[in-house]
Amino acid sequence: MKKNTIIISILFLVSGAVFAQSKFDAWNEFAKTKFEPKYYEKLGEYLFYPSFPESLKALEGKEITVEGFYVPFAPEEGSYIILSKYPMSQCFFCGGGGPESIAEVTFKGALPKFQVDDLITVKGKLKLNASDIEHVNFILEDAVLVKK
Repeated sequence: MKKNTIIISILFLVSGAVFAQSKFDAWNEFAKTKFEPKYYEKLGEYLFYPSFPESLKALEGKEITVEGFYVPFAPEEGSYIILSKYPMSQCFFCGGGGPESIAEVTFKGALPKFQVDDLITVKGKLKLNASDIEHVNFILEDAVLVKK
């Protein structure tokens, strides 16, 4: 009887440790980025430039998974999509979200078709962008669609 109690206790502790591990939350990591307004001469206005935390810099070049809402955005080149933490009505472009709430996704292969506010999950290599104003700050390259 004592042996069964010990085995059950060990199984309980091990299963608790497994379930206690938290799932990686890219949006939470992106939110750790601080933004500072700096004057951009060519446009004659202030833009927000990121200061990425070390924890996020450590993920650059590594594969991460992000779940978010598809936001219709038609860049002239059309080779990427914008993924938002929030649905379109609350996104960075249309609502109250900040620059930490969107990511640019460039797919490996053909660009999948999406509808506004499709909740999708993508996996790709993280690239951090601090200076190219033609692109957002968080970019997933060579991405694949995990779930639609």
